[in-house]
Amino acid sequence: MEGVYRTRVGYGGGSLDNPTYRNLGDHTEVFQIDYDPQHLSYEDILQLFWENHDPAAKIWSRQYMAIIFFHNAEQEKAARRSKEKVEQQVGSTIYTEVQPYTKFYLAEDYHQKYYLQNVPELAGEIKAYYPEFSDFVNSTVAARLNGLVGGYGDAALLEKELDSYGLSSRGRELLQDIVY
Repeated sequence: MEGVYRTRVGYGGGSLDNPTYRNLGDHTEVFQIDYDPQHLSYEDILQLFWENHDPAAKIWSRQYMAIIFFHNAEQEKAARRSKEKVEQQVGSTIYTEVQPYTKFYLAEDYHQKYYLQNVPELAGEIKAYYPEFSDFVNSTVAARLNGLVGGYGDAALLEKELDSYGLSSRGRELLQDIVY
């Protein structure tokens, strides 16, 4: 999405310190989005969230539950308002939870930029720019490419941004083959 400059996956909402995929405790698998509010609103992100899961699906596992974490009173109001709106549209109980943000723990490296890492040649180009894996995880370009490789985005977005990715001609070709 235009306006998103970083995404990371991890764990949140629980009480265990330093959870891992194999020792999650009472945490939920979550993703963190950093965005530019000049280009994208919190409400836009909420709308995308609601469109990409079934909010009426009962929670069968804390690990995979649908949850929105808010950082302040304004976000809480917006999240609860959007939940009420969806509940009216669906006409049934919404099981998605809305809770205050407490702490975010990064997931293991192999979970980060998952789609992009499954295209090693393309991921390798971006990793070459960053000596530390954490820089790759926090990279705007890696976030953009991960979304495109994962099927989020379209040819118009790719054409608009392609020159800004710093890819070789082979990297450009790989990405275009995936998106087109």
